[in-house]
Amino acid sequence: MGDYPSILLENAVNQVASLPGIGRKTALRLVLHLLRQQPNEVETFAGALTRLKQEVKYCRICHNISDEDVCPICSSRNRDHQTVCVVENIQDVLFIENTGQYNGVYHVLGGIISPIDGIGPKDIEIDSLVERIVPEQIKEVILALPTTMEGDTTNFYIYRRLTALALPEPLVVSQIARGVAVGNELEYTDEITLGRSIINRVAFNG
Repeated sequence: MGDYPSILLENAVNQVASLPGIGRKTALRLVLHLLRQQPNEVETFAGALTRLKQEVKYCRICHNISDEDVCPICSSRNRDHQTVCVVENIQDVLFIENTGQYNGVYHVLGGIISPIDGIGPKDIEIDSLVERIVPEQIKEVILALPTTMEGDTTNFYIYRRLTALALPEPLVVSQIARGVAVGNELEYTDEITLGRSIINRVAFNG
């Protein structure tokens, strides 16, 4: 049991510490905070997590997290549905939305191509992106993936897939401007820089 006076406390700390970015000291502080709360407050907290896991859905169009089959962004009539921003994960959607500089829709890949990790094109949502282009009459695809080797590899693969399509009008493929430092994930970029990177996006030339 180590330095913990209770195996129940130790188990709870172990669970919280298993979350990304949470060390054991922080986990202990959080667990002790919950222990001081009223039982109904802790039950509400735990219930919210349980409901999230059991009831949350993923948008059948863009794969963003949603309470319904189609997320609020995809179902909004106020969005530009002919412009699609391609991101790695759900967090990136939230970061870009917080900039207030983008009014199109999204496509969440759920990862990026990384051979060293065994992740290939078929393991992420690239096919479903390509399948959206014609029926949704998409005019521009913005690549907003991490400025890493894996992100660039994924950008190039998507670019080749999209430019191989036989379309009645040319499809614009762009990428966010390199105001986002090379090697950076979007989550580590401030909102002003990210917003400007979207506004000042440039054509992707492969």
